[in-house]
Amino acid sequence: MASFFSRLSPVPSFPDYTGPYKVGTLDVEIPTAQVPSPWSSPDPSISTVSFRVFYPCEQPSTPPQPVYWLPEPQREFFKAYLRFLGAGPRLSGLIQSVSPRALEFHTENANPTDSFHRYLPFYSLLSSIKIPALQNAKILHPNTTSKRWPVLIFAHGLGGSRNAYSHLLASLASHGVVAIAADHRDGSAPLSIIRNIDGSRSKVVEYIPLPHVHSPVVEDGRDKQMRIRLCELGTIYEALLKIDRGENLTNIAAQQPAEANLSMFTSMLDVHTPSRVSWSGHSFGAATMVQLFKSVFYRTEASSASSYNLFGPLKSSSITRQITPESHLSLLDLWCGPLRSRKTSWLWDRPLPCYSPSSPGGSNLVAVLSESFFKWRANLDMTKRIVFPPSGKSDPSNARFAPPHVFHRLSSAHLSQSDFGLLSPWLTKTLLKADEPIRTLGLNARAILEVMRQGGIEVGPTSSSEMEEDVGINDTTVEHKEFSNGHDYQILAKDGCVKGWIAVEPHGQGKREDIGEGVNTKTSEKAHPAASVVEGELMKLTEGLEGNL
Repeated sequence: MASFFSRLSPVPSFPDYTGPYKVGTLDVEIPTAQVPSPWSSPDPSISTVSFRVFYPCEQPSTPPQPVYWLPEPQREFFKAYLRFLGAGPRLSGLIQSVSPRALEFHTENANPTDSFHRYLPFYSLLSSIKIPALQNAKILHPNTTSKRWPVLIFAHGLGGSRNAYSHLLASLASHGVVAIAADHRDGSAPLSIIRNIDGSRSKVVEYIPLPHVHSPVVEDGRDKQMRIRLCELGTIYEALLKIDRGENLTNIAAQQPAEANLSMFTSMLDVHTPSRVSWSGHSFGAATMVQLFKSVFYRTEASSASSYNLFGPLKSSSITRQITPESHLSLLDLWCGPLRSRKTSWLWDRPLPCYSPSSPGGSNLVAVLSESFFKWRANLDMTKRIVFPPSGKSDPSNARFAPPHVFHRLSSAHLSQSDFGLLSPWLTKTLLKADEPIRTLGLNARAILEVMRQGGIEVGPTSSSEMEEDVGINDTTVEHKEFSNGHDYQILAKDGCVKGWIAVEPHGQGKREDIGEGVNTKTSEKAHPAASVVEGELMKLTEGLEGNL
């Protein structure tokens, strides 16, 4: 038993971040009544907006409190993850009812044949994992030309949360980015707790298990989730504007009054200038970002009765000025299913803003596919349709549009894009054939940072040690420039100079009828999300866990 769990997570915590800056983190929950929303709320019972901030920080004079990856109340969140993984309600309820002291006692003394005891080592492991960021540390004064830190806003996928992508986002923060991890209350997270202004509970949002088939009921369910997500992202952006202006906002997430002070971010965030905020997401979160960009950019076309818009911000709202064809967008394992709603088919037919007339093209767009998503043919074709210039109007070789940066990471799984690959490396390697989870997230971070650099956003340098693995690999076909200028030209090169990092070509872009979450009858290729999206991979991990207990 003990040896199995040591293989499950051979390290007690996450690896160190590789950038030049220390990383601070702060949990934030703000009443929506204090922030103007760019669009009417689809669910008034969601009375707060929640996110975690990762940022460059000063070294504190005293050791801060640890940041646990599993949020409080830990047993309740653990129960939610068990439900998400498929554990029965009886076992999940039993785990929640056990007090920490009883849990300690049972871990040491319980009968190994007891079914509940089987999960105690896993709970003990998960509840003790710490995010190696400095809680509530003072933000570092920016050394950028603007004297403000660049900002990136991130949307999680199914089963995700504000903590589930901590390593990627904190890695970006270690390179001089203030990364905002949204906590969506749309039923896509295993659990979300909405609090009143006094800290008491207002509402608990549990995971909504919508099936992965196309039907009017499922489409309506995904549309409702998408509306909530888009509204939350708009509200988070408005909150960041207020925070940067130094306006007084209530941080319900603070455990102590001293932690509630958001004033340290005043005049530190580059959020006012159009196109300066970067946007990113994984899976459903990537689809959310695509829909956000299109909904904002094409909002004036939604006035007709046939053009239904899930998010139509007012012209006077700040987000309509922030999101432009020049905005930076990074998409990790874009899941296209939520974009195929018949109600929003008019948006599906529109290109991303960067490919609209007189726009620059895809130079500020990066998309990364895990091996499992690359092999999911129907979704791959639709992804190509979205991220490459519109077929028939241009192609990446045409000077009219700069090409996007699209890559496929060999030997990686869908879960490799999140913290889950780091927390269960043995299982993901054995069951999902995914290798080098730390390197996979490192490659993602490098690509996002380099696209930001080349787009004129000042971020910290990628060091020669971070790129050391690439030196000497196929170096006769790539122009190796000096490391000292901080650029990472290799990561965006398309000639294979980075091991296991393969450029994706635009050929074979998807057709409109390729809704495709079933079986491709022509190739007998399994395209159902159970083989690719997060629940399917987690089910495999659960089966492996059960089989080894």
